[in-house]
Amino acid sequence: MKVMHVTFDMRIGGTEMVIKNIIEGNSDANIEMSIYCIEAPLGPWGEDLKASGTPIAVEERQPGFDRSLISKIRKHIKDNDIDILHCHQYTPWVYGTLAAAFTKTKVIFTEHGRFYPDSSSWKRKLVNPVLNKFTSAVTAISEATRDALVEFECIKKSDIDVVYNGIKPLEPSTGELSALKISLGLPENALVFGTVARLDPIKNQSMLIEAFAEAEKYIAEAYLLIVGDGELMTSLNAQVERLGLQHKVIFTGYKATPTNYLAIMDVFLLPSLSEGTSMTLLEAMSIGKPCVVTNAGGNPEIVAHSKTGLVTANDNQEELKEALITISESEKMRASFSESAIARFYELFHVNKMMAQYSKIYKKVLEN
Repeated sequence: MKVMHVTFDMRIGGTEMVIKNIIEGNSDANIEMSIYCIEAPLGPWGEDLKASGTPIAVEERQPGFDRSLISKIRKHIKDNDIDILHCHQYTPWVYGTLAAAFTKTKVIFTEHGRFYPDSSSWKRKLVNPVLNKFTSAVTAISEATRDALVEFECIKKSDIDVVYNGIKPLEPSTGELSALKISLGLPENALVFGTVARLDPIKNQSMLIEAFAEAEKYIAEAYLLIVGDGELMTSLNAQVERLGLQHKVIFTGYKATPTNYLAIMDVFLLPSLSEGTSMTLLEAMSIGKPCVVTNAGGNPEIVAHSKTGLVTANDNQEELKEALITISESEKMRASFSESAIARFYELFHVNKMMAQYSKIYKKVLEN
């Protein structure tokens, strides 16, 4: 069985990590996988996969609707005898479906997330039901994402399977954690709240900082660790200075491998306005971090409220402040959330779970 993943590129991001995990997590010798990128450059994860033997083709899509790209994909799937095109995100699905139409190649479409605020267009509502007729399976990475496909893309709910993202559990370098805390200026008795994300309005770090500013008045030795970089770095630093929290809020910048930074956090925070299935949230749960998240997208499907963490209303500073105070007051609560987070991770979000579901879908598609 030859499965080709069609995507924009293989730079560092959530969709790209899913593709990488599917390929690296594939243990079925009867399934051969490759990648077709419709944009350049390929990106570091693509280079890594290519170096390890994964066949990868890169085509630079032209501005506007690139009709020539359809012919190029079509020629590629015929030349390489591809059985399944697994298209990741909407645009690759459009090109992949048109390229595979009236060939033996089956099409699977996976939606990885939605824009905020969500929207549609009359063109999509007209075209999508037609594309869906030429698509053998549709998957979404969360129930919230599935519901958005129904509402905004006119795809029937009964046609969509939910397949949660899956990852390998993190393996922190435990011997390095004390030195890392010292290097960041964190006291031994610090209660470290933290987040890992690009500094972008959709991630809502500004609201997080405001909530932390209020909460830390009631929490002894509370610190906020923000791992990531992005367009808001300057404004968020200015916000921290305005609030007089320079000694309490630590910006690390971008870290290619943030595992140890996650490991020194006592509580992981995700205040996003919109999420599909956050990979960093899964990573935090894999090492037993209690989590406080907003009720956005797939967050409440990942974090079981009052079992593995706390879920607050979306973009609600007061609720987030209260959640930070509540979780800080009980070490027993944090220990219970930690234990339950690990159990929930292995039950639902381990890479083996995701791969088993996709393998089942691949086989079912070819049988029909």
